[in-house]
Amino acid sequence: MQEYLEIPYSQCLNEQGEIVGKLPEFAKNAEEAIKLYQLLVLLRTFDTKAVALQRTGKIGTYAGILGQEAVSVGLGAAMQMDDVLCPAYREYGAMIQRGGKLEDILLYWGGDERGSDFQHPEDFPISVPIASQCLHAAGVAIAFKHRKQKRAAVAVVGDGGTSKGDFYEAINLAGEWRLPVVFVINNNQWAISLPRTAQTAAKTLAQKAVAAGFSGIQVDGNDVIAVRDVCAKALKNARENNEPMIIEALTYRLCDHTTADDAKRYRENEELQNAKAKEPLIRLRQYLTQQNLWNEEEEKKLLKSCSEKVELAVKNFQNTPARAPETIFDKLYHTLPKAYAEQFNAIKGAK
Repeated sequence: MQEYLEIPYSQCLNEQGEIVGKLPEFAKNAEEAIKLYQLLVLLRTFDTKAVALQRTGKIGTYAGILGQEAVSVGLGAAMQMDDVLCPAYREYGAMIQRGGKLEDILLYWGGDERGSDFQHPEDFPISVPIASQCLHAAGVAIAFKHRKQKRAAVAVVGDGGTSKGDFYEAINLAGEWRLPVVFVINNNQWAISLPRTAQTAAKTLAQKAVAAGFSGIQVDGNDVIAVRDVCAKALKNARENNEPMIIEALTYRLCDHTTADDAKRYRENEELQNAKAKEPLIRLRQYLTQQNLWNEEEEKKLLKSCSEKVELAVKNFQNTPARAPETIFDKLYHTLPKAYAEQFNAIKGAK
């Protein structure tokens, strides 16, 4: 019995920011590479502030993205605006690129899920699913194929989510019906306190695509250029040929699972320190510096700009009026069933 299936692996920049693979065309454009870095830094700044807001009781439990920023930023940059994103809860970079605002993220974790400001209304707002979004994406892809639209659906799931039945059902359906859907696995090595090694005997998570009858690939999830390149190719193939794909982005969760977690209880500090050396921001900054595209003065300006944007988002969040209770029925049905309509009217009338 073959114990290991050879799965392609993609990387453009190594840990020192040196070019180790063929650079895609977009990366040869200085403006494009710098834009990716600017968004990575904005997310890092926002993440730090969001954790501080939670610690001071300003928002509820928050899921950090420290060390994982390149996955959502690379994916978001690869998507067309008429594609549909079915995220988990760490895809802030892709959400921002699709029209979401930083204050929308704070509103969700602050107990006020809005999610209505995305440029594409079919994007799913932030939710806390564990693989159910994979089935949502498959359903969206069925609609695209039925309508003969050159669009793709994207589901993002964590490594832990790939152990769920929803994930297997979705990839099986995608393979059998040849759906234009891409499944991106944010393999940050930990499903809360359960390590990747204790989740599955599979050598890679990407190879799970083989059982569903389509291709899988691994990408360095700390290399935003490689992530964007791999996702762009997969999405193009999905749109044009109705070919699904699994992309396993190998990264590491440098933070706690959420602010309700304490990773020091189950994770060795040596492992954490080793992972920090591979994180995405330092890598891309070193590349830009080596190419004479970035310097300390530009770094200072960027940090100042990001801080101002985050503070403005916090102000907007704090000044947002509370939502009306009846908005819990928003986006459930096109026309509310009778039972829900009665509840809606009762809640609205009780104010």
